[in-house]
Amino acid sequence: MQSTAQQQKEVQETLLTPRFYTTDFNEMSNLDISSNTEEFEALLQEFRADYNKQHFIRDEDFNKSWGNLDNKTKILFIEFLERSCTAEFSGFLLYKELSRRLEKSNPVLAECFLLMSRDEARHAGFLNKAIGDFNISLDLGFLTKSRKYTFFSPKFIFYATYLSEKIGYWRYITIYRHLEKYPEHRIYPIFKFFENWCQDENRHGDFFAALLKSQPQFLNNQQSKLWCRFFLVSVFATMYLNDFQRSDFYKSIGLDARQYDIQVIRKTNESASRVFPIALNVDKPEFFMYLDKCATENKKLIEIDKRETNPILKTVQKTSIYLNISINIIKLYFIRPIESSNLLKTTK
Repeated sequence: MQSTAQQQKEVQETLLTPRFYTTDFNEMSNLDISSNTEEFEALLQEFRADYNKQHFIRDEDFNKSWGNLDNKTKILFIEFLERSCTAEFSGFLLYKELSRRLEKSNPVLAECFLLMSRDEARHAGFLNKAIGDFNISLDLGFLTKSRKYTFFSPKFIFYATYLSEKIGYWRYITIYRHLEKYPEHRIYPIFKFFENWCQDENRHGDFFAALLKSQPQFLNNQQSKLWCRFFLVSVFATMYLNDFQRSDFYKSIGLDARQYDIQVIRKTNESASRVFPIALNVDKPEFFMYLDKCATENKKLIEIDKRETNPILKTVQKTSIYLNISINIIKLYFIRPIESSNLLKTTK
């Protein structure tokens, strides 16, 4: 058995680690959503229905021993669970606080955030129980107190969270459909829950889409196009780099990490075009070429960290790599985007 200190595992902070966010609660309190009242009322009814109330109940498949997983796969899978749990818990904290702060000024938004925090807490708890199957516990209370919170203005919260919820949907449903087709690669029963689970992500994304549509100033000018482009590039690049360095995990469930990410990026880009004024030109050959270059450079960073090298030399080497990654991200950003209306015409 592991010690308590070992069991209460801390998640190492890196540039690619899921972050905890805070925002301008006064600005959020003053939001006028009257232009989209009907959609918010419909969304609230869906949240109240709580379609997944009975879904996250562990069945007998979880009672098996998981000692038969080879050590490398186990380590990668635990890391996948930890990252997923941290991301869900981050959403819970943000939504819960928004609900508390908006209760008097905007009760409809407050209740929506409260019910979304319920969903995120359920997801995080389910994932943490899964981590427990490997004799490890993620101390969520410690995370709440110890993690640094990144400040985003409300419109940035809307852009980033809308995309994270939609990309979460496409990630979960893609894995679920793959494992339905190839059940021999389902190394752990949690994947059976992904179909209904991702519908929570989809509803949350629809809520943030409604928020964005209720604030046309966040979508209908040149500045908005630049910010939408920035968040699309940031979210896609972060996922791509994360998954590239964990390609062995995807291999263990029968997926090619690169092809998986390409499919998820294409689907999320298309989904976002229904809300954002622009979409990224993912069909341009350079698009994934630049992402591949970033991922290769990021792998070099990991290898440098593993070496017993002079700290000054490490810093010099890493600075050069960060510069190369930044250059390729900038090139990615400056690929001319597509007007969303044009993309939607081609996908109908």
